[in-house]
Amino acid sequence: MALLESAVRPAAVNDLPAPAAPQRVAPAPAEAMTSLWVVAGLAMAPAVAQGFGRFAYALVLPAMRDDLGWSYADAGAMGTANAIGYLGGAVVAARLAERFGARRIFAWALVAAALSIAATALPSGWWTQGALRIFTGLASGIAFVVGGALAAAAAAGGGAARAPTVLGVYVAGVGAGVALSALAVPPLVAEAGWRGGWVALGLLSIVAALLAAPAIRRTPEPRSRPHGSRSAFALRPILFEMISYGLLGAGYIAYATFVIAHLKIELGFTPIEVSAFWTVLGLSIVAFTFAWGPILGRLRGGFGLVATSGVMTAGVLLVLLEPTRPGAYASAMLFGASGLAAVTAVTTLARRIFPPEAWTSAIGALTVAFGVGQIVGPVLSGIVSDGPHGLAAGLWLSIGILAAAIFVALLQREARA
Repeated sequence: MALLESAVRPAAVNDLPAPAAPQRVAPAPAEAMTSLWVVAGLAMAPAVAQGFGRFAYALVLPAMRDDLGWSYADAGAMGTANAIGYLGGAVVAARLAERFGARRIFAWALVAAALSIAATALPSGWWTQGALRIFTGLASGIAFVVGGALAAAAAAGGGAARAPTVLGVYVAGVGAGVALSALAVPPLVAEAGWRGGWVALGLLSIVAALLAAPAIRRTPEPRSRPHGSRSAFALRPILFEMISYGLLGAGYIAYATFVIAHLKIELGFTPIEVSAFWTVLGLSIVAFTFAWGPILGRLRGGFGLVATSGVMTAGVLLVLLEPTRPGAYASAMLFGASGLAAVTAVTTLARRIFPPEAWTSAIGALTVAFGVGQIVGPVLSGIVSDGPHGLAAGLWLSIGILAAAIFVALLQREARA
């Protein structure tokens, strides 16, 4: 904790970001830009919030269901609890950052998320587990939104592809978290049960929080609006993007929550195969970060979200239409390549539409929409999966929701607020 506290002390004059340059000037020289290693440090927040706190739930879910006697609806409700907390964190993130400073709030939220993930190994009661999942989501939502604003500020300077690339590096932290949890969790779950899996995730989260400390000091503080001035953020310029992003949240989380259970039932995946599947998914997030940067830098309006959602839909389809091991691994690759690229797409659009002082509010609003989708998605898919057609029906529902997200994103236009 002392290390993180020192990281959020005011930086020296030379560490502070240069004043924002007027528009239509030459790109900033490379030495004036925030280093990518700083962004990689900030990426520990997505690793904890999404990689360990959200995605890895699928790895321990089958063992928790067997030991605790949960139905798929019960299991989906835990995903919904986490999403409720995440939504709350997204709602308050901008206000907390303005009041206490983005870097300080980022550090405390990251530590809180890491400790709550570790604590999930302790209780067996459904309500206690639900309360912990809510708190983990709350801290994760704050850390993710504020970290995204810090990354957006760090993306200043460079050409058109710099912002998507920098934001992609930030989001790639999810992939690193997924890959690490894939290697650590399934063997421990097989040997020590679901509690061992959560202990491993907690330790990984604490290490990630410590690794973020040096980067927090070096990142520029996002610009905030002057006290008493009118907010530069409004919903209307990104309304269709928000609706589409909410639908994406509902569609993607059903796959992320139940695909492991589906593969174990339909294909008899062993713990080693589960690790391999999850590793492919995580490494795909990291590997395709740099491929998406130039593409999203050129796409305008909602077409960045259309592209990423289309690839994701193809990945979910593949696990149903090609129920083989090669089909499953290809599905993981496509889902990983696109799922978190969608975060980069919407953040890039918000950064182009709004002035810097509105970035935290815009990212928070988009995350709220995504969080609403994540609240609805797991429990709805769980209820459908408890029906006669099993988990496949829940995954088909996910595909229908993703198709709706693509259609709505086509309506989004780009005009600077």
